[in-house]
Amino acid sequence: MYDSTDIQSNKGMAIIAYILFFVPLIAAKDSKFAMYHANQGLTLFLCCIILNVVLPIIPFIGWILLPLVNLALVILAVLGIVAAAQGQVKPLPVIGTYTLLK
Repeated sequence: MYDSTDIQSNKGMAIIAYILFFVPLIAAKDSKFAMYHANQGLTLFLCCIILNVVLPIIPFIGWILLPLVNLALVILAVLGIVAAAQGQVKPLPVIGTYTLLK
């Protein structure tokens, strides 16, 4: 499904996708591997934005959950970076099944 030469030549772009998801969209738009990780990075970014806007609005429970959710999001980013560095196409837990980019 994913070409090994594509994976080897675009590992860096796949890693960057979890930090700045839009960089692979510009620099490696022809790479299926980089685009997969850009999709994962975009999904993670949107989850960060939504949860960091919604949770502070919820009194007490939201305030308690916010640091835990942010820690979980950082862990997901690290898992994605590790998978990209190893050349794996592995969906992130919980949010990895959503496809926002084609």
